[in-house]
Amino acid sequence: MSIQVCGGSELPARSAELRSVYADAFGAAPWGEDEAQADAFVARLVTNVERPGFTAALALEGRRVIGFATAWTTPSPFPTDRCYPQAAAALGAERASSWLCGAREIDELALRPAAQGTGLGAGLLCAVTQDAPEGRTWLLTSQRSLRALSFYRHQGWQQATHPSPDGQGAVVFLGPRHPARHLAVQPL
Repeated sequence: MSIQVCGGSELPARSAELRSVYADAFGAAPWGEDEAQADAFVARLVTNVERPGFTAALALEGRRVIGFATAWTTPSPFPTDRCYPQAAAALGAERASSWLCGAREIDELALRPAAQGTGLGAGLLCAVTQDAPEGRTWLLTSQRSLRALSFYRHQGWQQATHPSPDGQGAVVFLGPRHPARHLAVQPL
């Protein structure tokens, strides 16, 4: 098994493989994403590869894709679409802007369930963050996935937002070298 860093131009040719990994990784609980959401991921990928700072990494078993990670530079002003409003509400507009704009944002990290626990997830995460300017990296994940939360903590990522009381919210993590990680208030 190996990790291969690639640019956006290489991904469209592998869209069927990426869709299959996405569906496999996010189809089960706690994510529960359906086939339409896997199709939507592939449709978003076409425009995401054009984002400034886009990078990706593939986990390969031979030539077969068994995992991937995608990332890009968060634009300024801080976006207001997708899940960005949750991050801004949890951090506050000023911190969201100063901590996250211009940072490397991890958009997706997906592994086939059979490949989880092998170190490939850590390798993918490292591959798309290792050259982030000033170590400024961040991500947003669901607080419903205790496995994801544990994984990111184990990789040295700092939880920067408090969990939602209803257990349905998203959690912002700052990367291990993010200069603001020591400013994040520890969750309750």
